[in-house]
Amino acid sequence: MIGLRRLGKLNFFNIMTIKKYDISKDISVKLKIPMNSSSALVHKLLSIIIKETSSSKAVKLSKFGTFKKKLTPERIGRNPKTKESYIIKQNYKLGFKTSNEIKEVLNK
Repeated sequence: MIGLRRLGKLNFFNIMTIKKYDISKDISVKLKIPMNSSSALVHKLLSIIIKETSSSKAVKLSKFGTFKKKLTPERIGRNPKTKESYIIKQNYKLGFKTSNEIKEVLNK
């Protein structure tokens, strides 16, 4: 548990959450580079993914997966407290499809 504690925190569902800071720190330690450099590296990677997917391009990271912009259709939502219906407008979201290599690791 000590090793897991270093990387992130357990949330309500006992699922490990890892933040950008944790990833940056891990990169900094493993590559022996300053923390500000590893933080800039992580920030730049995420910025590229956001920029490219927002312009409707897919971002494929070999042996990891593909990020794509997806359109969610307009649908009817309901307030559970008042039971009042309303229309939820169509919206874009970021989709991610894992590679077969990642699926194999997860399903061992």
